[in-house]
Amino acid sequence: MEDKGYLTPKQEKVLRFIRKRVGEGLPPTIREIGQEMGFKSTGTVRDYLKALIQKGLVKRMNNKSRAIELAEGAAVFNKIPIIGTINAGKPNLAYEEIQGYVDADDLFLGRLGFNDVFALRVKGDSMIDAGILEGDVAVIKKRPDAQNNDIVAALLDNNEVTLKRLRSKSGRFYLEAANVNYPPIFEEFKVIGRLITVIRKY
Repeated sequence: MEDKGYLTPKQEKVLRFIRKRVGEGLPPTIREIGQEMGFKSTGTVRDYLKALIQKGLVKRMNNKSRAIELAEGAAVFNKIPIIGTINAGKPNLAYEEIQGYVDADDLFLGRLGFNDVFALRVKGDSMIDAGILEGDVAVIKKRPDAQNNDIVAALLDNNEVTLKRLRSKSGRFYLEAANVNYPPIFEEFKVIGRLITVIRKY
């Protein structure tokens, strides 16, 4: 079976257009997809649809004039899993248990693949001066390193995870809160990702 976890940027764009049109109650025709994408040939559209069908994201119903439909697999594709909470207060354990999804249409991710990111719900107030509040959803790019002044998700020695700003002093990295009421963290830690954006819904 094809890997559903990776789509090319153009495949993602085709899928996003199909999802938009299906959500409006009018699935697109092959010609409409071609016009939206700027494809000169309907054969090119069919190639993209074939790839999406093989990945289990799209299906075609031959007995309909607007035959393109979303498969069940597309329901959560392009959605980033919220895998737990992350303390922006005192460090605390972030349990990797999916608690919902962030719709990728809310974000601008460029060429990032959806296996490269995850989301955590913020708990606590240690990052309020960076504009990060309790209840926000922090979208994190998975990576083992970061630059000085980046906001990161960091794993401490006791398997606790916290969201803090990465700082360097005399060649030594430490974690700093964005709230004067919280002291810096100098204990050993491992960067597991860098903050991309914060989502807040009102």
